[in-house]
Amino acid sequence: MSNSSKAIKEAFKEYFEIVPATTEVLREHVYKLRYQVYCLEIQGYDPGIFSSGMETDEFDHHCAHYLIRHRQSNEFAATARLILPCQADPARPFPFEEHCRIDRADLLKAIDRRHVAEVSRFCVSKAFKKRNNETPTLATVSPDGGGHLCTEAERRIFPHIALALFAGLIEASHEHGIQYWCASMEASFLRFIALFGVYPVKIGPLADYHGERWPCLIKVSDMLDTVAEKDRQVWELFTDGGRYGSVGG
Repeated sequence: MSNSSKAIKEAFKEYFEIVPATTEVLREHVYKLRYQVYCLEIQGYDPGIFSSGMETDEFDHHCAHYLIRHRQSNEFAATARLILPCQADPARPFPFEEHCRIDRADLLKAIDRRHVAEVSRFCVSKAFKKRNNETPTLATVSPDGGGHLCTEAERRIFPHIALALFAGLIEASHEHGIQYWCASMEASFLRFIALFGVYPVKIGPLADYHGERWPCLIKVSDMLDTVAEKDRQVWELFTDGGRYGSVGG
């Protein structure tokens, strides 16, 4: 592996850490960060509903949750979750199926739902992404963002905070036998991830689900193949240097 191919992954790991939220304490950090972003920064959810200061729902107990931690400040910068299929009832709808119209149900029916998971609650704290006078969004990261918590060297790798969440979700997919991701995605986020070779298939019309979102589906192994073709450095970050390069089937 050349030095250039190491650049994103190694630079990111110098300043940040991908943390699986496998303990109750870490999951509380997940819920608090979601409350901060969704209720206070984005103001998409009513903060009065969550009197504990933690944003949670009924799906959290069967999810793989990930956090991104800033090493110097020990602050959590971002979080995402992978809603795993219900083992007792694999046909149980995912949240996006309940809130979006699915026109390409044939694509979902052709897949063993035991190997499908939903990506959701994908968010980055504005302290790590927001430029002056920039309208907050859930996940896009400004190249010159970073706020007051970070050095100039750290700001150079900020666009990869959101991509590092993908790395955590790919690790979770590897561990749980997940071959496909479904999600409801903002158009701006679809444009952002397309820059790195991630091309989800739209399987329904635009829906009003905490803002306008497209219901999408993607095969994880196909995603890794197109990312490798588009940007080998991002593939290195996604797969931890190839450790999770064979996700899917």
